[in-house]
Amino acid sequence: MARDPARIRQAWLACGVLVLAGVLAAGAVGIPSDAGYAGVGPNFLPWLVSAVLAICGLCMLWEVRTGGFRGMVPPDSDQPMYVPGFVWLSAGMLLNAALLTTIGFILSCTLCYVFAVRGLRDAEGGRDNSVRRWLIDSLTGAAIAAPVYWMFTKLLAINLPGLTATGWL
Repeated sequence: MARDPARIRQAWLACGVLVLAGVLAAGAVGIPSDAGYAGVGPNFLPWLVSAVLAICGLCMLWEVRTGGFRGMVPPDSDQPMYVPGFVWLSAGMLLNAALLTTIGFILSCTLCYVFAVRGLRDAEGGRDNSVRRWLIDSLTGAAIAAPVYWMFTKLLAINLPGLTATGWL
């Protein structure tokens, strides 16, 4: 019986998800488990994410063993990868990691959001580079990042890098 190259790639992808789950679980071991305000420690979320990733990886392996990823649209080989969108997304994530401790969680995540949206919008063909669009994207990113920051710092008592010592920015 001939080996199907698509199913081999799918199996490698599933194994990669399982390895990622293992790496996250190994990282979660080093995080203290002292319960915070809500009775949940700072290691809860990494353990939860690693468990969900492990379940997804196992489900993906099951799909591969029982016929491959069903309902998957075959790739369109005539259309090349959209490199500018990839660059925008990558730059956003790298800048977020590089500036997190310098400009704080909210601003660095807002910047990451703005860059990611720009890359995705460009990939779809929407080339709106107006100041209004950049401002809307920035405000939307801040509206997403700020409540996440406040939830972690105020509700779960997990210290994230902030811009000020007050804990609100």
